[in-house]
Amino acid sequence: MMLRMGELILIRHGETEWSRSGRHTGRTDVPLTDAGRAAAVALRPALAARQLAAAFVSPAGRAIETAGLAGLTPVGVDPDLWEWDYGGYEGLTTSEIRRQRPSWYLWRDGVIPGDAGHPGETVGHVGARADAVLSRVRPLLAGGDVALVAHGHLLRVLTARWLGLEPAAGRLFRLDTGTFSTLGTEHEQPVISSWNIPPSGPAGAA
Repeated sequence: MMLRMGELILIRHGETEWSRSGRHTGRTDVPLTDAGRAAAVALRPALAARQLAAAFVSPAGRAIETAGLAGLTPVGVDPDLWEWDYGGYEGLTTSEIRRQRPSWYLWRDGVIPGDAGHPGETVGHVGARADAVLSRVRPLLAGGDVALVAHGHLLRVLTARWLGLEPAAGRLFRLDTGTFSTLGTEHEQPVISSWNIPPSGPAGAA
């Protein structure tokens, strides 16, 4: 009989002022709103019910705060969990970008270079970072679940790579702030076990 492997738990950080207004937030460290903090706390019951082998978090303050409020301790900080570097589009909304580039679509058209702190990344670069994370956490799943607290686009790309899809297939997986998702296997094949569940949903219910 095959031993049951743990699941990969994906948590997108709680709401920030920028995420609420649709501004692309890569390396800019924007704090959580009160609603974002409340959503993180509401994730505690779902995580407490899990047998966690490990937990890892993006270096961003909004992710670290989410992890702490959700009751994840200790956690390892993994630089590969940073959000997509949006380069010259950092802080802009899609509507603002489309004033310069009509019909712009991140997953197809990418970003332009920004300043030294925001050089920008291609979706392939994000995919390579996601692959690096997965290569480190897969062996840990033999001991239980592994939680990753990070960002919307990074976690969407990581999900695509878990499923064996190209990084740009992350466009297929909408992911809201403060949500709980799980990746697992069925008949030894990678699957999505649950997706985009809010704290008030079944996985986050008290």
